[in-house]
Amino acid sequence: MTAIATTELELETYRRELTGYCYRMLGSAFDAEDAVQETMVRAWRSLDKFEGRSSLRSWLYRIATNVCMDILGSGQRRARPMDLSATAWQPVVHSLAAQRANEAWMEPMLDERIIPDSADPAEVAAGRESIRLAFVAALQHLPPRQRAVLVLREVLRWRAAEVADLLDTSVASVNSALQRARATLSTVRSTSGDTYDELDADQQELLAKYVAAFEAYDMDTFVSLLREDATQSMPPFVMWLQGREDIRTWMEGPGKECLGSRVEPMSVNGAPALAQWRPAPEGGFVPWSITVLDVQGGEVTNISTFLDTRLFPLLGLPGTPPERPYEVP
Repeated sequence: MTAIATTELELETYRRELTGYCYRMLGSAFDAEDAVQETMVRAWRSLDKFEGRSSLRSWLYRIATNVCMDILGSGQRRARPMDLSATAWQPVVHSLAAQRANEAWMEPMLDERIIPDSADPAEVAAGRESIRLAFVAALQHLPPRQRAVLVLREVLRWRAAEVADLLDTSVASVNSALQRARATLSTVRSTSGDTYDELDADQQELLAKYVAAFEAYDMDTFVSLLREDATQSMPPFVMWLQGREDIRTWMEGPGKECLGSRVEPMSVNGAPALAQWRPAPEGGFVPWSITVLDVQGGEVTNISTFLDTRLFPLLGLPGTPPERPYEVP
């Protein structure tokens, strides 16, 4: 096998961590996948010029950073509905009138697509915390270079000199950018809930209760799992709701079209999540949404429901819900 062929195989070993980097930079599952693919294409085309003066990993991150900067050149910041208005909306169907294109919104991403394998539980927990929706949304408030500096320094733990070399700048400039980025994040970042542990029995019990209540459309149990001031959003709609009673009103009103849905638990953005298939008029089920939950102190504090069915094939989800074993009553 040639040296170039060997290096091509080595490139693929970095795909997952590069996807995590690009996702934090771009806030979009689709853009992150495209950015990594473009990074690989540029790297493959330039392998004969790679002279090994830096590590292969550093070289790939340099390419990925340039690709992300090109994508971010338009200046549009991806957001969550609650980032656009300080006041919650009314739980009425008319609130659905305002919506934005999919390209305006944050998008969810499967943990397994972006968190490298690690035997260290602390590293896994830190990786999940750094992809929480609230944190990635806060990153979108930073200018691209500050965003890159903060992710490389504080998430990926690169040394200042390494970041300076990647960005062709000075260590002093990197330190200054990091300080400004921290100051901005301190004003916009909100808490996103407890660190999700798939082995935590209490968290798994809460998720099981949420799934059972939603599929049975038992709103008494459903809202009992929510914190009093819980929020709910449904991109691409600009609307967002706050409070158990408003969420109940929505679910028992316009949201009642979800009655009879099937959901499947998963882990998305370092948090418990659900893929939802809604009943189809002609029978069976069709993809409907990906919902990410924030949980704090044993209660659901935020429900982010992404109504973009393109996410199903991107995240490797089937067009119909998985079959479940028959349970004897």
